[in-house]
Amino acid sequence: MMRSEFLRGLGAVVLAFLPVFAGPAAAEPAPAIAMYGAPALPAGFTHLPYANPDAPKGGRIRFGESGSFDSLNPWILKGRPAQGIATFVTESLMDRSIDEPFTLYGLLAESVETDAARSWVAFTLRPEARFSDGRPVTVEDVIWSYQTLGREGHPRYQNAWRKVKSIEQTGPRSLRITFTEPDRELALLMGMRPVLEKAQWEGKAFAEATQVAPVGSGPYIIDRVETGRFITLRRNPDWWGKDLALNRGRFNVDEMRWDYFGDGGVVFEAFKGGETDTFRETNAAKWARDYDFPAVRDGRVVLSEIPHRRPSGISGLVMNTRLPVFADWRVREAMIDVFNFEFINATLNGGREPRITSYFANSDLAMRPGPAEGKVAALLAPFAASLPPGTLEGYALPVSDGRELNRKNSRKAMKLLEEAGWSVGADGVLRDAAGTPFRFEIVLKQGAAETQSIVDIYVEALRRIGIFPKVTTVDDAQYQARTNSYDFGMAWYSRALSLSPGNEQMLYWGARGVSEPGSRNWMGMNAPAAEAMVRAMLEARTPEDFTAAVRALDRVLTAGRYVIPGWYAPISRIAHDRNLHFPERLPLYGDWPGFQPEVWWYEAEQ
Repeated sequence: MMRSEFLRGLGAVVLAFLPVFAGPAAAEPAPAIAMYGAPALPAGFTHLPYANPDAPKGGRIRFGESGSFDSLNPWILKGRPAQGIATFVTESLMDRSIDEPFTLYGLLAESVETDAARSWVAFTLRPEARFSDGRPVTVEDVIWSYQTLGREGHPRYQNAWRKVKSIEQTGPRSLRITFTEPDRELALLMGMRPVLEKAQWEGKAFAEATQVAPVGSGPYIIDRVETGRFITLRRNPDWWGKDLALNRGRFNVDEMRWDYFGDGGVVFEAFKGGETDTFRETNAAKWARDYDFPAVRDGRVVLSEIPHRRPSGISGLVMNTRLPVFADWRVREAMIDVFNFEFINATLNGGREPRITSYFANSDLAMRPGPAEGKVAALLAPFAASLPPGTLEGYALPVSDGRELNRKNSRKAMKLLEEAGWSVGADGVLRDAAGTPFRFEIVLKQGAAETQSIVDIYVEALRRIGIFPKVTTVDDAQYQARTNSYDFGMAWYSRALSLSPGNEQMLYWGARGVSEPGSRNWMGMNAPAAEAMVRAMLEARTPEDFTAAVRALDRVLTAGRYVIPGWYAPISRIAHDRNLHFPERLPLYGDWPGFQPEVWWYEAEQ
């Protein structure tokens, strides 16, 4: 499919969604629900537009992962979970279409119902829904799952559960959830929780159980596991949902396997050697340079580029403001000034990728250049006194001349550090007024070669202004433990963001994450303005109000100077076995969870 065709189709989708916002005036059961406006697909649709309903079944796909795993329970904070279980073994009441900004279609639930204010939501289960052991999926299973995840599950589930007033059974196959506060997204979020089999977990401490192979209702069952080395899922031939229109053309391969290797470099070598079937390349220079190996030359491996229009998200070095050394915005700005993006990008990436300029860059939700105006300015005005410079006036990342020494920005950094009380002594070390050196630790994950190269260049630049950070490389399990407990000065931070940000933003940026372990708020930000913008997003009734709230949040995050941003890829680059295929019709989100491997299929080339 040509990129121009994709963009024309994208424009049609976006235009179809933006004009309409208000929900129905009266509650009535429906097979789907959209965050804003109406679902794109009519009742009785035959398949998702980006799935091939004629895709053959069979074959397998093997993935390579760096690091290890020690848990089969992906819904709790403890442990490092294996891949695949949350996505393919269990199901939720509804399922998302990645061809729309935020729309859910009935999966375990045959219908959803809510009021105009979305103060409650009700679901009716499909009578045919079954777990893989043959037991029916019941309302009791749903209520137990929601209560258990909300109270004992990972913090990502607890945030929304705090806004649930009650959950109750209303009929043999129906339940109703009532909310405590205005939040239009909650009706959708409650449709996306995994549903577990209550009977399987009787007598088990859910929050501690890492070695229980969960029984689910999804298209795959756990076949083989060797902890830390591999996990294999096998397609369930008796899957209850295989004939649903929502699932036609999806979940086509019979077997999926994830093998774990020491680091990213080993994963790539395993792919080159034919031990895995697909590899996602994140570095444009490597894509241009390193994919001329024999399997590519003789056609056994295909190189596919898949465009998307989703936000850039944020990826870069996050500064932990829980530490006094990073509490001052001037210090954080200095750290950003010293980071010579243009030189690093040219050195490591051939200068091929654009820089992340804000958290929602590459989308209509991104903050606009210059001073805040209109609704954005009005939303931020009550917090003006507490906002760092640039939030209201306009903020842009520094640009260097591309030369290694980066003298202009280094001088700017030194001035800011001096204003914040730091100066270089006779020994060439940056110290505060009490003589304490400017020290912090950069924690990196073992095997992340590109990140290590970025940090190596950055550390050299910091040394030139008297800062000598400690760089510590730890294995996958240690990295997760240290970041969950915020035990670092800087770390490499990546957060994918969607076109429909909502409640998860409070988990990312909310004040609870300052002290509560396991949140996404690695920077430790405590910004009432950010929380207020998230609430404004959740209560928005028009597309203009929603966009204004996200753009205002983008300003708070970007001008907060919490992350030193790297680059993003406007296309996904996937090298894969020639027997693996995907549909020509690409979804709005491009290569996003829900694309590979869900709508891919295996078909041997003749």
